[in-house]
Amino acid sequence: MTLNFSADEVLRTTRSVRKRLDFDRPVERKIVEECMEIALQAPTGGNRQGWHFVFIEDAATKKALAEIYRANWAIYSSLPARETGDIRDEQLPRVRNSASYLAENFEKAPILMIPCIEGRLENVDVATGAGGWGSLLPAVWSFMLALRNRGLGSAWTTIHLILDGEKKAAELLGIPFEKVTQGGMFPIAYTQGTDFKPATRLPLDQVTHWGRW
Repeated sequence: MTLNFSADEVLRTTRSVRKRLDFDRPVERKIVEECMEIALQAPTGGNRQGWHFVFIEDAATKKALAEIYRANWAIYSSLPARETGDIRDEQLPRVRNSASYLAENFEKAPILMIPCIEGRLENVDVATGAGGWGSLLPAVWSFMLALRNRGLGSAWTTIHLILDGEKKAAELLGIPFEKVTQGGMFPIAYTQGTDFKPATRLPLDQVTHWGRW
């Protein structure tokens, strides 16, 4: 069953959900597969469809992945925050608090998902990298939008990829590390309530450039 949001409503209110993930309510595979059917309609460079999506339900495996994430989060969260001098500085404490909560509870999500793209992208030229990520990220975002319209949420995280975390996750899950690049790790759960609102963003005139920078 969907929430029947308009396209604009889904696009404006799909958030990275952390503290409002319902860890106690099971998530049916059928719902996830419905969302994936939608996600696979996203564009992909050259129609190669080199994407792969690994879903994890096993408690021990989720815990092992969460421990990789937490170890990297301890490093990342200790780094000094980059001050921007605008509204983003005001939002940072709340975002960090929310991210810390997710790090502490990652394995409690009913399902985790790791999206992958064929090929290694860490040392490629800009054009190749843009093509590779551009062939994966639209599908992942479509997946998150589809989740939202069904009362579920997720959060786009990349912390587990730091240092040798990606390789550890690959070994744990049987992902062929030399041939495939991971794009993140996503908790999947129903949300506690569905009343998400548009986020505060920088004004349009600060980020749009017409004709030239």
